[in-house]
Amino acid sequence: MTADYFRYPPKAKVSAYHFLKGNLMPTVNNSRFLLSVMNEDNDFQIEQVNGARRAAARCGADLEIVSAQDDGILQSQQLLHRIQGAVEGRPSAIIFEPAGSTTLPHVARAAGAAGIGWVVLSRDADYIADLRSAFRIPACVITPDHLEMGRIQGRQLAALRPRGGIILYIQGPSHSKAATLRCEGLLETMPGNTQLRVVKGHWTESSAEKAVHSWLGLSTSRNTEIVAVCAQDDSMAIGARKAIEQSSHALQQSWRQIPFLGCDGMPQTGQEWVRQGRLAATIYNPPTAPVAIDLLAGFLRDGTMPPPKTLTQSRSIPELAMLVKAKGVGAI
Repeated sequence: MTADYFRYPPKAKVSAYHFLKGNLMPTVNNSRFLLSVMNEDNDFQIEQVNGARRAAARCGADLEIVSAQDDGILQSQQLLHRIQGAVEGRPSAIIFEPAGSTTLPHVARAAGAAGIGWVVLSRDADYIADLRSAFRIPACVITPDHLEMGRIQGRQLAALRPRGGIILYIQGPSHSKAATLRCEGLLETMPGNTQLRVVKGHWTESSAEKAVHSWLGLSTSRNTEIVAVCAQDDSMAIGARKAIEQSSHALQQSWRQIPFLGCDGMPQTGQEWVRQGRLAATIYNPPTAPVAIDLLAGFLRDGTMPPPKTLTQSRSIPELAMLVKAKGVGAI
């Protein structure tokens, strides 16, 4: 098996049984995918891994998983190590969710030069067209519509708190394009009389708990009447809730009346927390890694090139109509 097995001839639809450069193109059953996730703590990242494992098993591919530990430099090093390693140990394709501020264009070109497929998750990458043209590998982006997710969260706030007020908003890290887009979408649809008090987390429960605990300790927050807590993912919403529950701040006395909103809506976490009443609402954000594996498997089976960009569809949990009926209630 060579590093060129993911290339395909121009203007031709190839199958897994074509010969290319004297080598048999591998079938899905002897392909190997590398999935790089941002961390091992976030519930969405955990579901990315679980969904990817199921998809790989379904199509008969081997799957290696590495965690970038929220470090873009480490992620770049990990991927280059696999790309530059012995040919027989290289992955068929790399699927990764960027842990840093960039989508690693230089690493992408190294992968393309080695004939390795390249899929970016949850982020746009403007070099995809060039990568596909220059190296003729399956290269694509699979991402939620982060702007629309923010809009949905703004509509949830409008349903629960139509009169507005001060919202404690837990945003993802500054370098995250997803965090920026979700905030932009929220600003489009939230009630006009709403004010945000923004703190930054790192997509984990512990980071949000620490950030909110620090915010509660500020003199400027002591007399702030919060009407809702809105986080850009479910784990950060739960971290914020823990910080408030454990605080001596005056807000602690009324936390049961404050709706907590999250995002990602994984079945065993966000959706379950809504059922339990720990969250008033979340947004279901389907994992993107299984979609990537299915598209790559399709390429290996019959040469079908994946689209340059695939958007997954998100939805409010509960439905917005149910939130309107429950407005004013902190725990649903």
